Amino acid sequence: MKMIGLIGGMRWESSAEYYRILNQGIRAQRGSTASAKCLLWSFDFSDTETLQHQKDWDTLNTHIINAAQRLENAGAEILLLCTNTMHKVAPAIQSAINIPLIHIADPTAERIKAARLRTVGLLGTAFTMEQDFYKGRLTQHHGLNVLIPNDEDRATVHHIIYNELVAGKITTYQHIIAKLVHAGAEAIILGCTEIMLLVGPEDSTVPLFDTTELHAQAAIEAALT
Repeated sequence: MKMIGLIGGMRWESSAEYYRILNQGIRAQRGSTASAKCLLWSFDFSDTETLQHQKDWDTLNTHIINAAQRLENAGAEILLLCTNTMHKVAPAIQSAINIPLIHIADPTAERIKAARLRTVGLLGTAFTMEQDFYKGRLTQHHGLNVLIPNDEDRATVHHIIYNELVAGKITTYQHIIAKLVHAGAEAIILGCTEIMLLVGPEDSTVPLFDTTELHAQAAIEAALT
């Protein structure tokens, strides 16, 4: 079994979900006493959030590359960045390390294509929904057609993620999902690793693809290969 390196703390709630999914998956594959071999580097999200909204991606890049290199030096053989938004700096991370970084968009896109779906709605932070680092990978690498909410709904989704979700408030995105479906979405990507804590299959008339679950499952497969 390969050692999995996790860059987490963005936020800790989703990092805890990664740890749970990895260990439950390894136990299902290897037996009741088995668990995942993993190393976790956990950031203080308050620092990360400040730099994100200051658009100081260079400093964020430096911090995350440092974490990736420390995990590799500690023995990690594959790497997960446990956040969709910070995959903005994924190319720089991969170029700075000698172990594979499993990009969070790839296992999600592969599962969508396996389901013979092509048009998807994307929910996430404003960075993820609006910038090309994520949508571009889905369209250019995987041939998917990506729909995002309108300006007002994007602001609502972003606000919930940063101001309500982490505080434990129960807010659903049902009406925003319904609008995306009405616009032609055949499925919805939960493109923030915390959205799965709020939204379930009962909240959507089309399939939901949870990036946290699919990313962790891809790591299990890689670890056991």
